[in-house]
Amino acid sequence: MDNELFCWKCHASLAALPVPLSRRAECPACNAELHVCRQCRHYDTAKAKQCRELAADEVNDKTRANFCDWFQARTGAVSGSSPSGGSRAALDALFGGPAPEAAPGGQRSDLDKLFGQD
Repeated sequence: MDNELFCWKCHASLAALPVPLSRRAECPACNAELHVCRQCRHYDTAKAKQCRELAADEVNDKTRANFCDWFQARTGAVSGSSPSGGSRAALDALFGGPAPEAAPGGQRSDLDKLFGQD
């Protein structure tokens, strides 16, 4: 569901929580604070201050509750997670398959064979 909320830290569903999220809202699964930059729809690591909202004050700790008036909880897919699923498949397609160290044998094994070390 695209408009469902998920925890920025553990990716648990936040459907049971009232919206908008209060400044003191916590994830019921991992107790992470939720009124944080990492949970906000404006959060973007590619932008200055990691925020797309130019008028927002800078927040140093993106994982702690703050008083930002621009906060809007991000719905749908969770960002900031490690590459997996579709993201991993896209990376594999771009770079020609899984990373060599993840493939059976891998580069280290090839080097060991080349230099006569088994």
